[in-house]
Amino acid sequence: MGRSDGVCRRISREMVALILASAEQVVKAIGDLPRFVGVEEICVEINRLENEADDLYRRAIAGLFEGEQPILEVTKWKEIYELLEGVTDRCEDVANVVETIVLKHA
Repeated sequence: MGRSDGVCRRISREMVALILASAEQVVKAIGDLPRFVGVEEICVEINRLENEADDLYRRAIAGLFEGEQPILEVTKWKEIYELLEGVTDRCEDVANVVETIVLKHA
């Protein structure tokens, strides 16, 4: 048998925790943007969190195809994981824009 629904839920909660941490860093970066103080370090942290989410996403997708699982479950969880990982990508996009602003105005 493949992954249980419980494992998939645990992984999705881990991804949500990474999203929350990334979002908190985005808020911090934007709040610090007018002073340009510490913004680059915050952006590095956002990138680190996104890389961690990418790794978790890849492991999660690989796990979906271990053993035998109903195709509907695989499809459902694959889509959920893609959506969650996409949020961390958007946080990284914001960090990249913030870094560009800092480089142009610092």
